[in-house]
Amino acid sequence: MESPHSHSHSHPHSQSQSKSQSQSQFVCRWYPPAFDIRLESVPIPTIQHPDDAIIKIKFAGLCGSDLHVYRGHEDVNETHICGHEFIGHVVALGSSFHSGSPPSRPVLYSYLKVGDKVISPFTVSCGECEYCRLGFTARCISSLLFGSPTLQGCQAQYVRVPLAGGTLFSLSTLSLPLDHPLSLPQELSSLPDPALLLLADILPTGLFVVLQACTHPKLAPIFTGIPWPHSLGHLTRDVLLKGCTLPFLSAAERILDVAIVGLGPVGLCATLALLDYLTRADVRYRIVAVDPNGSRRAKMQKIYDALPEDAKGKSADEFIVSDIPDVPKVVQAWGRRGCHAVLEVVGTPSALTLSVSLLAPSGVLSSCGVHQSPQIPFTGRELYDRNVSLEFGRCSAHSIFAAAVGLLLRRRDVLGAIGECSIIDRVIPLRDAVKAYEAFEKGVYGKVVFDPWA
Repeated sequence: MESPHSHSHSHPHSQSQSKSQSQSQFVCRWYPPAFDIRLESVPIPTIQHPDDAIIKIKFAGLCGSDLHVYRGHEDVNETHICGHEFIGHVVALGSSFHSGSPPSRPVLYSYLKVGDKVISPFTVSCGECEYCRLGFTARCISSLLFGSPTLQGCQAQYVRVPLAGGTLFSLSTLSLPLDHPLSLPQELSSLPDPALLLLADILPTGLFVVLQACTHPKLAPIFTGIPWPHSLGHLTRDVLLKGCTLPFLSAAERILDVAIVGLGPVGLCATLALLDYLTRADVRYRIVAVDPNGSRRAKMQKIYDALPEDAKGKSADEFIVSDIPDVPKVVQAWGRRGCHAVLEVVGTPSALTLSVSLLAPSGVLSSCGVHQSPQIPFTGRELYDRNVSLEFGRCSAHSIFAAAVGLLLRRRDVLGAIGECSIIDRVIPLRDAVKAYEAFEKGVYGKVVFDPWA
């Protein structure tokens, strides 16, 4: 790492950066130990490394994982600017951004310019380390989370993005040829910016928790009709003997049973991603979506009802929105010993306990909830005795971005709007952040988008 401000003096865009060094910006900061959000004026960030970009924020999101810090559950003890979802425009770049950038580096270093419109995944990724190359950008060796003591957040008017060439997506490259590595669909330009903000975190994360389950080998028999392990196809290669000693599954045996635990904004995105995935795969399903909060359940039902019929699968498919006390009866009525998969989108021990209780033997628990220090509320013996598979962790948002774009465009009817029948509940001024955090924490508000300039 080079020293702060190195090379910035020689960059052709450094004049706009130096002009802003004496200016201040309006931000939302969290103070320990908990429930202390303050609106303050702090200096505008500056270029600290040649790979940096400074972004003028147009919109920033309030995410459910922001509440973990807000409540004091993340072992964070330092004041910092909140937020990790943003869309905006480049106002300054480090010296790494130029047409002669080495081909071994992420291609955005050769294309990004001051003035470009960009959106950022919620974590920084270099695009060059082993984990980034494998597609697991969430575990980049240089990964940093926006809205933490190690990287100031974006509920502000400006934000500094380290490793910007490996992190950002440019929305100013929509005119590039389709086969260009930076190409994105032209249709994105027709969507409002608050809808595009969903691509920063919650839509990729909702898709991620679905893919962790639906691509799991244990669910392959439902998708293929072939018993395990022969359902794995090319993955088994020549390890297995030819032929299958068990008969193929009947149509009744190929109904996928799934529970979704948690219907906050990410849970809503996960539900839409699951419906999209199963409908496109032509797989029959029974889904139960669970939340103790009545307003969240009502929003989920309104969103589902707003979907066109062809987005709801076959007429025999079931979609039920349930309170916690009723969900065991729903699953029991399906006649199996539980669900093939449960998507846990909360991040608490009680949510995990409920999720495991809803799983059938050989089921898959896919969790994207941001879990904290309490012990996992089940034992190895419990998992072993039921052959439960666990899939936990943070979404590699940069790698899954393009797939999330496709989902956003296909479901623009509910993802591209604001209000009762969409994911985004409201767009409000950043100056109302204290009230917004309080209302979001109590479940009164759904997904909130901040305008830092209103």
